[in-house]
Amino acid sequence: MPKTSARLLALLSLLQSRRDWPGTLLADRLDISLRTVRRDVDRLRELGYPIAAIKGPDGGYRLSAGTELPPLLFDDEQAVALTVALQVSASTPDNGLAEAAARALTTIRQVLPARLRNRISALEVTAVPRPTTQPDSAVDGDVLLALGAAVHAREVLRFYYGTEDDPRRAEPHHVVTWDGRWYLVAWDLDRADWRTFRVDRLRLRTPNGPRFVPRELPGGDVTTFVTSRFRGSVDDSGRWPCRGSATLPLAASVVAAYTRDGIVEALGEQRCRLTLGSWSWGSLAAGFARFDASFEVVGPEELRAACEKLGRRFTSAATLG
Repeated sequence: MPKTSARLLALLSLLQSRRDWPGTLLADRLDISLRTVRRDVDRLRELGYPIAAIKGPDGGYRLSAGTELPPLLFDDEQAVALTVALQVSASTPDNGLAEAAARALTTIRQVLPARLRNRISALEVTAVPRPTTQPDSAVDGDVLLALGAAVHAREVLRFYYGTEDDPRRAEPHHVVTWDGRWYLVAWDLDRADWRTFRVDRLRLRTPNGPRFVPRELPGGDVTTFVTSRFRGSVDDSGRWPCRGSATLPLAASVVAAYTRDGIVEALGEQRCRLTLGSWSWGSLAAGFARFDASFEVVGPEELRAACEKLGRRFTSAATLG
């Protein structure tokens, strides 16, 4: 039988790994008697761990959450996973949580045993975001917690969105990250449609609205929905929600070398037709402009209008300052 101290640590680790533990199963996993399990549980209670007894045919135990819960126990794999995750968060610029993650990482390292601290210190992980996907502004950790609470409680969110006072009401479904930014996936009650809201542009209004029954998310799950929303449509065709074509005075081979998802058709040695898709018409227009060449819109009209709007923005930007 293991020594008492080692046995208590093993018991505490098991209690943390799942919600309820039958006493007989704990005895089997620790290779001790049921009586010894009861004694060890009493010892952990004396140390301040709130372990509740579960009534029933087999009986059992549950490690309850409490405001004065003593330090948790992590096994080696959990400690490595935790420190790696904190390193990634701490080295991600402008994510709003980097400073807190760095402080948490320092705290964790101070309480690790020397053998594990040395192993983890040798592992330095740095998150290097793509230059084009830097977040525009940091996300407040309190806002993330408030959004998560509303998702869990299924309460309608009330908030302003964007730079102007645009009051919105939405049924929150998920909080996700995509390409360096935080998004709220929600059913927009005023637009009667599914939307993705950038969290850094949200200004929450209190209190929350009434509780709601969750709707079925298009695509069946949040991963499919978000991927299709930013990389394509949510229907079965897999197409982008905004799609258009334009001709460029460039060789098809040149355009194809810088096109990942588009279709390039050669119209001559120095002329081609390019068909692209994007999540918005403005983004689609910018996709054609990135080739640093004049182009002629083939269609549709929404793309032509987006090019005119983008042109006005560029002209305004060039004249300012």
